[in-house]
Order: sequence, then C-alpha cells, then structure tokens
Amino acid sequence: MNTSPAAPASAQPLLDWLASQEQAMADLLAQVVNIDSGSGHEEGVRQVAAVLRGRLEAAGIAVQTFPEPGWGECILAKVPGSDAAAAGHYQLMGHMDTVFPRGTAAQRPWRVEAGKAYGPGVADMKSGLVMNVFVAEALARFGGNATPVHLLFTADEEVGSPACRTVIREHVQGARAVLNAEPGRISGNVVNERKGSYRIDFEVSGVAAHAGINPAQGASAIDALARKILALHALNGCEPGITVNVGFIQGGMASNVVAPLAAAHVDLRYTAGNDLEGVLARIQAIIEEESLPRTSGRIVAKTGTLPMARTPDALLQTYQRCAEQIGFKVEGEATGGAADSGITSNMGIPSLCALGPVGGYAHSEREFCDLTTFVPRAQALALTLLALG
Repeated sequence: MNTSPAAPASAQPLLDWLASQEQAMADLLAQVVNIDSGSGHEEGVRQVAAVLRGRLEAAGIAVQTFPEPGWGECILAKVPGSDAAAAGHYQLMGHMDTVFPRGTAAQRPWRVEAGKAYGPGVADMKSGLVMNVFVAEALARFGGNATPVHLLFTADEEVGSPACRTVIREHVQGARAVLNAEPGRISGNVVNERKGSYRIDFEVSGVAAHAGINPAQGASAIDALARKILALHALNGCEPGITVNVGFIQGGMASNVVAPLAAAHVDLRYTAGNDLEGVLARIQAIIEEESLPRTSGRIVAKTGTLPMARTPDALLQTYQRCAEQIGFKVEGEATGGAADSGITSNMGIPSLCALGPVGGYAHSEREFCDLTTFVPRAQALALTLLALG
C-alpha cells in the first residue's frame, strides 16, 4: 500500500502533462546528445542552445542569449510568477558543454537499451537541461508558481566556468534558492554538499648532464619532482575533506640525460569548512622548495572551482517531501565533484544539486541516463517550485 502523501489537487494537471511528455523528453534529449558540444566547441554549444531555446520559445517563454567568445553562448529563460509582490526568483541551472571531443557523437550516437540511454553527455548533463526545459514549459502552461522561475544554461562548466561564472553571478543574484540539474546519483540521491577544486600546474628546473660520463654535474628535475610528489601526497587528510593528487607528469629529454626539466599537475579537493589558503600555502611551499640541490620549482598556472556548502535542511526536506508525493524517496549525499552550484553557494544562496534524471559513469563511454526517472524527477522538481513559492 502506498502511504506517500498525495500531491495537491491543484498541481495534478501539471503532473499529468509532464507524465504525457516522456517520449517528447527522450526525443529532445536524443537531439542534443547527437550534437558535439565539448568545452570550447563554440558552434556545437550554440547548436544545443538553439534547440533548447526553440522549445522554450515555442512554449511562449521569453529567452535571452549571451555570447561567450571562445565558448559559445549562455541562455536565460524566465517564467513569471503569479504573485506580483513575490521577492526574488528560483533559479534552475545547467551546462551545455561536455568533456568529449568533436566527432564523439558520430562515433557513438544516441542509443537506448533496456530503458537506459547512452551517448556523450547524456547524463552530464543534457538530460538535466531537457528536464528543466519541460518543467519550465509545464509552469508556463499551468502556472501555480507564486515566485518567478528562471533557467540559466551555461557553456564552460566542465573546465571550471572561467567565462560563465561572471554570467552566473550577475543573473543568479537575488535568487531565493538554486536547483541545479546535474545528474542524480546512481543511488537515486541528490547532492547536498560538494567539494571545491584547484588544479595547480607547476614546473621543476634542474641541470642537464650526461647520465653516463658526468652525472654528478647534473641535477635531476625528475628526481626533484618525485620528492615533491611524495610531499604533496602526504597532505592527504591533513584536514578532514582534503585530498591531493598529482595526476599528470612529464619531463626529461632522453634516458641518457640527467633531466633538466619536469612538470606536473596537482588536483586539490576541499570543503567549504577547510582552511583553503593554508593548504594552498603548504602546496606552494612544497613546489618552490629546493627538494634537491640546484633544482627549483615554480607554479605556472592555477585554476579553481568553489565548494557547495551543505544545503540548508529546509530546502532538502522540501524536495524530499515533493519526491515522496510522486512516489520515490531520496536522500542528500556529499560528493568530491565540483559544479556551478559551488558558485551560487558561495554567493550565499541556498543550493541543491543533482536533481536531474538518474545517471552514471559520466565522462566515460559507459555514461548512461535512466529514462524511467525522467518524468518522476521532473514532477518532483515542479512540485518543489510550487511548494517553495
């Protein structure tokens, strides 16, 4: 016997319409999955934006576009609320870029097997974009939201939003809450806390010498780099939540040459509660110290993403109640992966993430989206927007 609380009767037409759109959702998802839109592929991102914009505008929803040279464009759509006195808005978010290079969509296009869809970006996060579009259309058709609902789709999230974070900060300002449609966890859960990240690129200089004739006259940059890697990895767990990983190295000239140069990239993950500046200072000290006589290290580039602080209980619980009205239970969980919800959380806006259809194995050939979760996740999101209003 289903003991879940019933959805309000006033919301039933909206929920019924979303239920009738399951095939239309899959068709739109197939269309955008078959468009390559890797980060930096301007034309591909614009094509995805055009498809989504077309659906929104056909539903009578006002859409603005913001060109981002080198990345494509962002789109912003707005659904009015019924209460003219309502302050702020609720923000739905997503990104149109993927991690996959040009040609991937042709190599492994959209396909469906046993209720699961496959293809580049199918979960991360084109399914979430499509879900947001249909939720916006449902609100435009049936109303019920007292507060305006805005959609913002960006173009460079997979590389840390170097350009679009400015757009996010400008257009999300004043939001009462942010609901980000990154893919739902394989468990079905949503994400109520995310780590931030830093990628730090550095070089180590040494002194070249013949490895057989006069090795003592050299100073190996590779030897020095190895010592730095051990010191950097020793930072793991220096504070709860801190992880450090050197995931890329290169260096040297030939096997019979004492290496004059080496380089590496280090990945740092941290929570909103960590002493970020303190950990960055320790990393910098390790990189710049003379690990071996006559060697030196220096940072050449540093990019980062912000952590998403823990979602306020009231926001998570509202979504949980609405999900239960649809017929499924969901919990919040933390993840080490970063997302644009870190930017909005850093602005002081309550943020909840991974509300999109359930998916898994993002950034790989195994990536999938569970199509059976499309309608219920859309219905839960729509009910949440009504309840928050």
